[in-house]
Amino acid sequence: MSNLFPNTTPRTTAPYRNDVVGSFLRTENLQNAKADLKAGKISQDEFDTVLKTEVQKLVDLQKQHGLHAVTDGEFSRVWWHLDFLAGLTGVEMIDLENFPVDFKGAKPKANTVKIVDKVDFSDDHPFVKAYQILKDCAGDYPTKFTIPSPCMLHIIATIRDESYAPLDIYKDEEKLYDDIANAYIKAMNKFYAMGLRNLQLDDTSWGQFCSLDKRAEYEARGIDLTKTTQNYVKLLNRIVDAKPSDMAITMHICRGNFRSAWFSEGGYAPVAEELFGHCRIDGFFLEYDSDRAGGFEPLKHIKNQQVVLGLITSKTGDLENKDDVIARIKEATQYVDINQLCLSPQCGFASTEEGNILTEEAQWKKVDLVREIADEVWG
Repeated sequence: MSNLFPNTTPRTTAPYRNDVVGSFLRTENLQNAKADLKAGKISQDEFDTVLKTEVQKLVDLQKQHGLHAVTDGEFSRVWWHLDFLAGLTGVEMIDLENFPVDFKGAKPKANTVKIVDKVDFSDDHPFVKAYQILKDCAGDYPTKFTIPSPCMLHIIATIRDESYAPLDIYKDEEKLYDDIANAYIKAMNKFYAMGLRNLQLDDTSWGQFCSLDKRAEYEARGIDLTKTTQNYVKLLNRIVDAKPSDMAITMHICRGNFRSAWFSEGGYAPVAEELFGHCRIDGFFLEYDSDRAGGFEPLKHIKNQQVVLGLITSKTGDLENKDDVIARIKEATQYVDINQLCLSPQCGFASTEEGNILTEEAQWKKVDLVREIADEVWG
């Protein structure tokens, strides 16, 4: 029990009182090996050897800094989302002239994904190998693995693509939702069989649905956002309802994170009643590091989910004031019980291989600050 908050309890299952969103800055050794692989100077096997070495170092560091579950830092990926989606059967990565969303002050590589056949998941998906590397490095220590939310495949391949024309098999959109759900259930069960008990779904669709400008733009194109958000919650619940009882599934909601830039803003009010009130995931990782995320009042719609407050920014190396963060946690308890709250950075430190604009030293200081505050608040 904390002296600051009465009746607090620790947590021994995900999400944890001190947690992270998942990605970490790519190390210099990994970046050099990736450049050598692209230049043809080393083989894929040689790169994989470097990758596993760097993941092992990262796992050891996460343990040293007090994290209760370790991730692979997304070290094998270029993107936080496109690599997984393009690895699904029936989905392909394609090049564009410009990235589909406009980041404020930065320009990512112009890639997206396209549905070209029946969507499915197979055991030769590259993330099976990626998770096995993490599991080998972690041993018996709990692992956490991040993949993009199923909503991301739908919004990227259909809604954001203004020229989208469904394949014949998906002219009835319910069949597309069915196949996406079934592919994710297969993926979840595969990772579970390999030892995963902590799966996080990353999602920027809800961040866009929080943006009044983006909502107006979508609605002007004739997109029914009420129906879309209901469909997305239904899709998420199909996956959650199929999970093994000892597996935690959380979702991180983001407004964009590339080289410390962002692409959408707006509080959670437009989606809170539908998402917080009806989605049966175990916890939400929510951005709350800037005014772009609005206030805590939408949290009144939370049911029995954990809420991981992203009060520590991953976009800069400036360290937050501990007392200010604790005061904001206190403010959030007006809407959610203290024992339904946790703390983390608002996003990963490297949602793409380029990483945010801060040093590795600053990154770990942020992780340490989250742990220090969590220890004070929840004991």
